[in-house]
Amino acid sequence: MMPNNMYLHQHLTEKEVWRLIRSGKIAIAGNIKLKIYGKLNCSSGKRMKKQNRIFFTSVEEALQQGFRACKRCSP
Repeated sequence: MMPNNMYLHQHLTEKEVWRLIRSGKIAIAGNIKLKIYGKLNCSSGKRMKKQNRIFFTSVEEALQQGFRACKRCSP
């Protein structure tokens, strides 16, 4: 079960993603399959498939879910 403050990209429209970013509800993104999280503007993260992307509110939240930091952008 996913906590309420995690968002799967495949369940959101692009408009909803931008709204959540602007409101501060999304701070970082992670790759579900690789269990890696990083900054929203990371070049590696931008290439990620939409169905593998999950958004988190904070780094702490990603760490609690077992994700590790991206080595490229290392937030």
